Amino acid sequence: MTTTPEEYDVIVVGAGPTGENVADRTAAAGLRTVIVEAELVGGECSYWACMPSKALLRPVAALAGARAVAGAREAVGGAALDPAAVLARRDSFTSHWRDDGQVQWLRDTGIDLVRGHGRLAGERTVTVEAEDGTERLLTARHAVAVCTGSRPVLPEGVPGLAEARPWTNREATGSATVPGRLAVVGGGVVGVELATAWRALGSEVVLLVRGDALLPRMEPFAGELVAEGLKAAGVDLRFGTAVASLERVDGAGVTLVLGDGERLTADEVLYATGRAPRTADVGLEQVGLKPGSWMDVDDSCTVLGVDGDWLYAAGDVNHRALLTHQGKYQARIAGAAIVARAQGRPLDTARWGAHAASADSAGAPQVVFTEPEVAAVGLTLEAAERAGLRVRSVDHDLGAVAGASLYGDDYRGRARVVFDLDREVLVGASFVGPGVAELLHSATVAVVGEVPIDRLWHAVPAYPTISEVWLRLLEGCRG
Repeated sequence: MTTTPEEYDVIVVGAGPTGENVADRTAAAGLRTVIVEAELVGGECSYWACMPSKALLRPVAALAGARAVAGAREAVGGAALDPAAVLARRDSFTSHWRDDGQVQWLRDTGIDLVRGHGRLAGERTVTVEAEDGTERLLTARHAVAVCTGSRPVLPEGVPGLAEARPWTNREATGSATVPGRLAVVGGGVVGVELATAWRALGSEVVLLVRGDALLPRMEPFAGELVAEGLKAAGVDLRFGTAVASLERVDGAGVTLVLGDGERLTADEVLYATGRAPRTADVGLEQVGLKPGSWMDVDDSCTVLGVDGDWLYAAGDVNHRALLTHQGKYQARIAGAAIVARAQGRPLDTARWGAHAASADSAGAPQVVFTEPEVAAVGLTLEAAERAGLRVRSVDHDLGAVAGASLYGDDYRGRARVVFDLDREVLVGASFVGPGVAELLHSATVAVVGEVPIDRLWHAVPAYPTISEVWLRLLEGCRG
């Protein structure tokens, strides 16, 4: 280990989108900032999650969109996706798993980079172990931010699971070849998106879901319409199904033994069964916290249970909202809080204040890039009622909107808003249908901005667009 500590104003552990944004904010304010990363600068999102998965899924939506319109349908005919071209485009979006461009951005921004595994070693202190075993000691005058994200979770106690060498999101978004047969375990976002992508690329896909619905945290109709889309694409979708054991025979694939004794064989098996924090080996015990746990924070992303207001945790690691855009949002809040404290200014942590990540609980938007797409923000009807709000839901058939019928022949979709009867504002909105991701930001502004229904009535959607569904939804809210 270096004998002389290297002193910075701010140390950021983890160079994913969240860590990069924290460092960007503090460096822009003149604080000397270093970022520590053991893998690729850019993190999970850039190389193994958001970007490669959406690069795989965009051709699916583009082809489906063409097939949905007479004239375009005849042009594409029965053509299938070109797997080699899709995978090559995916590779370009990951920069071929090289981080040169993002490292250059750090240099241009004035942020130092230390490669290696960072661990807390005490108050405002981080040790970094490089691949060659050498260590460096870093100290921070003002703050340390832990932005190490999350990792995929595999179920415990399943015989043969480790030996089956299952895919997680990393292998599933980075595979250089298309498996002939793919078994997907899990009916959440990762499971349905990657089942969509690999089926479109030619895999025979079976999707195994322990429960009785897809996307269980969203409005029930979202999972129902996505299930219809997967079945129409040829996915073998099975509910109420558990995997009892697995066995891989090299050259013969993986055999899955289901709970009822049925045996399935696939070339690869993808487990999409949840996430856990990457905190098992970041030195939490050195500051009185439990290794491997989610890091509890307040709205400024300051870690609770640690004296001195110097330790921050932003992004997946704090479990507030496991979404890249919310992690970047938290990073902006945390960065502003670090700068304010360094400059001796008080924090504004009131709801919607400059140093409060209020949107995590009030309006975190999410898109599921299946066919059809799902877009949602705020509370579902069930969640709003569970929270004790007096609400009403208003639904509308998206296919009945003129803009939707122009978008695609036989357009199928559904929209719902959740209306708070006491405050007369929207607390949630959900859309399912082709192309609905682009409806989401207007809903997010309405929910997060708590725009009164009477004012929203004057926000006129252009004709003929799918956005005209807002007229029908607001009519329902106004009674």
